[in-house]
Amino acid sequence: MEDNGVLPGNTRIEKVIEGAHVVYKVLQASVEIASSDLSFQSPQLAGPVRIVRGDHCDELASICNSLEQASHYAATPAQQTFLKQYQQSFQTGDLELYKESQKTWIKDCAPVVENSFGFVEPYRDPFGARAEFEGIVAISDREETKVLTRLVEESAKFIKRLPWAKGCSENDGKGPFEKTLFEPPGFSSVHSLAYCSSIIFPGINLPNYNDIRQECGFKNVIIANRMSAESNEADVSPFVDPAEAQTFQKHKYPAYYIWVVLHELLGHGTGKLLSEEDGTYNFDIKDPPINRLTGVPVDSWYRRGQTWTGVFADLATSVDECRAELVGAYLMDDMEILGLFGFSGRSDITAADITYSTYLQIGVDGLRGLQNFNLEGLKWGQAHSRAHFAMLKCLLRDGDGVVVVDCDNSTEQLIVRVDRSRILTSGKHALARMLLNLHMYRCTADVKRCREYYEDLSRVDGQYLAWRRIVLAKKQPKWVFVQANTFLGAEGVILKEYPATPEGVLQSWVQRDI
Repeated sequence: MEDNGVLPGNTRIEKVIEGAHVVYKVLQASVEIASSDLSFQSPQLAGPVRIVRGDHCDELASICNSLEQASHYAATPAQQTFLKQYQQSFQTGDLELYKESQKTWIKDCAPVVENSFGFVEPYRDPFGARAEFEGIVAISDREETKVLTRLVEESAKFIKRLPWAKGCSENDGKGPFEKTLFEPPGFSSVHSLAYCSSIIFPGINLPNYNDIRQECGFKNVIIANRMSAESNEADVSPFVDPAEAQTFQKHKYPAYYIWVVLHELLGHGTGKLLSEEDGTYNFDIKDPPINRLTGVPVDSWYRRGQTWTGVFADLATSVDECRAELVGAYLMDDMEILGLFGFSGRSDITAADITYSTYLQIGVDGLRGLQNFNLEGLKWGQAHSRAHFAMLKCLLRDGDGVVVVDCDNSTEQLIVRVDRSRILTSGKHALARMLLNLHMYRCTADVKRCREYYEDLSRVDGQYLAWRRIVLAKKQPKWVFVQANTFLGAEGVILKEYPATPEGVLQSWVQRDI
């Protein structure tokens, strides 16, 4: 599809029989309804592929109408522009137009009202290519954003502390596998008014197009009122020793908040994909950089027309999330970073407490992730869950006892235990090795070695199958988020909130009238 100029993000495929022949219809989401003249063959398919526009036309027409009304209240020219570009893309189904909207959107730094609309996240697609439509409207929190801005201003310094930059003098100490210039991104903390998606993320780093990220930059947004759910005292993990459950719950929110911030800013925001385009390379092809894993010059990179998601296919989303999680976890003992958020050796919750909580969270998330492993197909159903399990397995294998899991089959108990004395040595070194592996594979398009490494670390067999059975027996209900609605009344905008009950959720959606 990409070879024929069709990006897959807003499509789905329908197999039909026309006469005696098989036809594969690529249904492209758009307001305009038309059967495109574009038709092509694929050697892997039994019939031709035909592009058909107009999928979800009614819904997108309603969205375009609302965006047109919203454009009258745009606060800046940039907002007016990207709202218009949203509409043009949704009208035609052209994702190149949507990419233009994203280039404009990232220039709208720290707005009072933040938003994101479109076919954005690919996590529900097993292949990691087609995306789910989402809509977010949120209001900025100025005070929280000030703290994040200070971190952004210092970010170049922290990049030099990552494993692939250690010992490097070139590229201002960042090494050859990092962008020459780290463009400080927009980074804001917001409170979501409406977040319509099947997954409510605590933070977002957009756009998801790597060419835009490398050439134009990106934006980070922390959804503060989603993050606050982590401090819910009723959500006590069954995988934490009851003796430290209360302390873990107290430390969980600040630790998780900082981890997510680092994940978005320095996890998704770092790395240089070595590539060529029309004979031009973004590295010295005559003197290629030395691969930090092999000690010899790199021999692979992204060839003309290749993309990260295209090359790594089903691995892309999980490896990308795992690498970002590792960056955050690796830096969670950095006293300078923790100090920016008010944690030190003398604070009520100490910096060491935050670091310890992070390692305990890695263990808890790794176990919890097993509930998203499909035993019948031996496949992972969620990219983040696979990443969390791989990180836990790395610490169990390579962490010299920094994390252990006590399993009692008779009582069906799994308890994660962390050795504080090993965190800054064995734990950090294990995470560094895993992070360096994934980073180098990603930068050099080395999908073969990446697949061997990552599939081994995320394989569920032996004792992990027994753990999975216990995890499923203790599976906690998924969170359901109740969201407010706004209405236009005689005196202006009316905000209506709902009780945090199943009835409140249903009522909010009924009154949303979509």
